[in-house]
Amino acid sequence: MCASLIGCAASEDHVFVRRGDTLYSIAQKNRVPVRALIEANHLRAPYTLRVRQKLKLPPPRVHVVQKTDTLYNIAGRYGMPVSALARLNAIKPPYTIRIGQRLAIAPTDASAAAPSAPKRAVRKDAIVPPSARAVRFKRPASGKIIARYGAHNEGINIAGAKGSPILAADDGTIVYAGNDLKGYGNLILIRHKNGWVTAYGHNDRMLVQKGASVGRGQKIATMGDTGGVRTPQLHFEARYRTKSVDPAKYGVE
Repeated sequence: MCASLIGCAASEDHVFVRRGDTLYSIAQKNRVPVRALIEANHLRAPYTLRVRQKLKLPPPRVHVVQKTDTLYNIAGRYGMPVSALARLNAIKPPYTIRIGQRLAIAPTDASAAAPSAPKRAVRKDAIVPPSARAVRFKRPASGKIIARYGAHNEGINIAGAKGSPILAADDGTIVYAGNDLKGYGNLILIRHKNGWVTAYGHNDRMLVQKGASVGRGQKIATMGDTGGVRTPQLHFEARYRTKSVDPAKYGVE
């Protein structure tokens, strides 16, 4: 998830936050996964940092591309979404890789991201989403689901007509509206109550700004094909604290 941070000056195992950068550029400059950076420092949405705050850098892992490798089977081998692996290594569609290329790999869990963190800092109850009966999101767009939640997708993709409305899945506050995160195009993040955040990517026009309050079903954007996709669609994610969940289990199907 995206949040405006303030930049960084790096050492071997940490950075100090400064003005003029984002959480994602910090991760890219230091070749570490955004999620690992968040988990290593126990950050929570909307991930607001302060000037000169010290951030621990998680140790990177590297995969050397072999003859039969593709970006898809490498991502599956390490339990990463293809989109995340591509963003981490600045690889653009059609995701061509070469033999001998060294790819940074995200840690697959919180302990790999922050091996020196006390075990009590990662509590099971902090990452277990509430019952699906307790939370029901509104479907954010009309159209056919063309990609479902799974090992290679942290959300769902809904196809539709360019310019069709994108709706807020629930009441909340806009915590990000921009295009800093490669692969997502024009992206909107909404923070909801009780630790939930929803994401809306590939938008054409964004109709809201950071800090605005929105209501369930309110039009926040129009569907587009920004961020490397070839046809108009919405990429929608639902996250409980730091954990992505299957939107279908929470009413979006």
